[in-house]
Amino acid sequence: MAATCPTNQSKEENTLVQAEQTWAKALEKHDSDVVSCLMAEEFQDTDSNGELHDRTQALAHIPQRPAYSNRLENVRARVYGDFAFVRGLNKVVDSSGKLLAQVRFTDMFVYRDGRWQAVAGQETLVTKKAP
Repeated sequence: MAATCPTNQSKEENTLVQAEQTWAKALEKHDSDVVSCLMAEEFQDTDSNGELHDRTQALAHIPQRPAYSNRLENVRARVYGDFAFVRGLNKVVDSSGKLLAQVRFTDMFVYRDGRWQAVAGQETLVTKKAP
């Protein structure tokens, strides 16, 4: 008998996808408080330029970010017990809707203290349009 594999995302996976959407919107609003709630104390990130940032550095950069919108696409989460990863594509656009960059991301989360917390992130520049 062939096994039936689930195709729908679980409640936990949907929660993580929503967390990514919340994170993206908070970055647009320069809201480091919201982002802080999503990050574990030991959070580490490798940005699309290959630079490493700890939690403190990542949060300090938020108010300095240029104004743009994040359009997340193909966001998928996978949960393995108390560990999960989320991956997707972020289309970065300016206020006129012009595409500035496409960035593939992968974020790793742990479930701790009753909530999902990001412990690591990796961004890879897929394409960049001339400003």
